[in-house]
Amino acid sequence: MKTTNSLMTCITAALLAASSAVSADESGETSVKSTGYRGSYFMNGEIHVNEYGTPEGKPLTSGYQDFKPSWSKTSDMLVFFRRLIDDPVTTNWKTQIHVINVDGTGLHPLTDGTHTDFNQTWTRDGTNTPIWNRRHPEKVSFQVMASKVGNKPGQEIALTDKSYHTWAYTCLIDGRILVQCAHPQQGWGYFLMTPNPGGEPAFERIDCELATKGILDRVSISPSETRVCFEYQKGFEHKMTGRTLYIADFDAKKPAITNAEAFANEEGANRWFAYPRWSKDEQVIVYQASPSLYIYNVENGSTVRVSTQEGADYRYPHMEATPK
Repeated sequence: MKTTNSLMTCITAALLAASSAVSADESGETSVKSTGYRGSYFMNGEIHVNEYGTPEGKPLTSGYQDFKPSWSKTSDMLVFFRRLIDDPVTTNWKTQIHVINVDGTGLHPLTDGTHTDFNQTWTRDGTNTPIWNRRHPEKVSFQVMASKVGNKPGQEIALTDKSYHTWAYTCLIDGRILVQCAHPQQGWGYFLMTPNPGGEPAFERIDCELATKGILDRVSISPSETRVCFEYQKGFEHKMTGRTLYIADFDAKKPAITNAEAFANEEGANRWFAYPRWSKDEQVIVYQASPSLYIYNVENGSTVRVSTQEGADYRYPHMEATPK
């Protein structure tokens, strides 16, 4: 994906460096301070479950490149995708959606690995339904898919038609899904989509001033469904680096995203600020600023680095029992 420069100065990388969960004792050994928050994330292609700010133990997966774990609201499961065929163009990858318990048991695939399936998450309606985005076989366009824990590849269903682009981000307790869509009647924008398996879903356009000037991406609704966090870039040409991370108010009834405030970016830098995700108590947000992970305290505005292994590639952080 390609993007323009991020917005005007917000919070610079100096803020990130100013406060860290990792320090050195008198002997020069690295000492670690626990944050008390547990989550899942990618490190060097493997999926980990860990308390942020502490060293990694044994990974849940190995031997593959496994991406973007998302933790179910209940039952302690992760859904992630495994890259089976690489390509310089990310949207040409062939991937396979998997579910695994956070204790490392119960690994099973939901798809057959012949598709480009990305950015999976869970519904919050009590059913723990995995959903994800599947690329159209002939163009760079996606549709939303769903399956069930324990299902076999081929049992997944489409929630949207592949004739128009729809990309799912995050879910609401009432079953609606926040999506980006190029709707054939309503045009491009951000919507709350009500699924209608076997029929046409309903779309409610989200009022958001920022969306008229640029791209919202990796949107995550807070557990109380009163706030959102997301990446933002000014302009409409995709580029992953140089984005700004925002918090905003969210009204599911209107629906609307308002009062957006930036909390992390590095103006003009070739650095990947991405994947902001809420904690269950909504006190902090975990995110990546490549190649490290950070936690931002919503109340006092402080930021700490919570990845501990120097030189490792950390990405796609997520909080315990808090689907994006």
